[in-house]
Amino acid sequence: MAILVTGGAGFIGGHMVLELLDAGEKVVVIDDLSTGFDWAVPNGVPLIIGDCGNTDLLAETIIKYEVDEIIHFAAKIIVPESVKYPLEYYLNNTANSRSLIDASQRGGVKKIIFSSTAAVYGDPATSPIHESTDTKPLSPYGRSKLMVEWMLEDARKSHDISYVVLRYFNVAGADPSGRYGQSTNNATHLIKLASKAALGFCDKLQVYGTNYHTPDGTCLRDYIQVTDLVRAHQNSLEYLRAGGESIICNCGYSRGFSVFEVIESVKRVSGKEFRVDICPRRSGDPASLIASNDRIKNIMGWKPQYEDLDLIVKQALEWEMKLAIKNQLGREASNRI
Repeated sequence: MAILVTGGAGFIGGHMVLELLDAGEKVVVIDDLSTGFDWAVPNGVPLIIGDCGNTDLLAETIIKYEVDEIIHFAAKIIVPESVKYPLEYYLNNTANSRSLIDASQRGGVKKIIFSSTAAVYGDPATSPIHESTDTKPLSPYGRSKLMVEWMLEDARKSHDISYVVLRYFNVAGADPSGRYGQSTNNATHLIKLASKAALGFCDKLQVYGTNYHTPDGTCLRDYIQVTDLVRAHQNSLEYLRAGGESIICNCGYSRGFSVFEVIESVKRVSGKEFRVDICPRRSGDPASLIASNDRIKNIMGWKPQYEDLDLIVKQALEWEMKLAIKNQLGREASNRI
């Protein structure tokens, strides 16, 4: 029996694969490599190149590798891009997830863990945000994820499946052992972009909006370290295996940092100054997203280990330097061919 990890060559999915292998699980990955990398998938783990909209490919994979559990990460995740190209997000995130759920039912898969997002809450009136908070997404990205949550709820009522929906807040950092980190060149994660600016890999950092109703005028976000996040998935898997009922849980530290506070952390940890440009607000960005994490702690037994912002930044900086060396070696090897 095996666990299928969709998007397992990407940032969070890649860390999930490492966590599962460390736990002795059998894993198979499906990824279209649009933002992931084949080198991120460890040796011995089957990598099927394709997307989750291909029901036949999914069905074949489930049968061939005797998949009985699915952890679903594959998705587009950039909020401003979703505003510009909404139909791409409804295709990739919503329609493809519908195909995955259909294939899982046909293949007899009973347990699904779904990667959702705090963006389903929109711009909530209260903080921290509880799972019972009204869902009013501001962007096609948030809506595309919420629709998948609805599909899972309806599928559970008509079929014998159970699921955990994990609503992520802002994921950052890297594997503490240095095996993997955020590697997508055009990733829009603040800590990654600020780290690149500090290391001189880009000439400036842009801050979108300083007139929000927050203490310093910039957006507040709950930054969760990626290994802590994938361990929440591991806890969710154990919960479902023990017969747990379908549930939605937030994944965050219940503490927020502003954009300016993150920038100061990157400058402090790196010891570098860099240019920061102030730009207009972006459509779809709420002022504050901070999680209530009582549910996942109390029900799943989740115990985060990497809550310190400077530690998260240090991991991101170290990975960014390692990635630069890796990319340079790759370019040199290509030039020799």
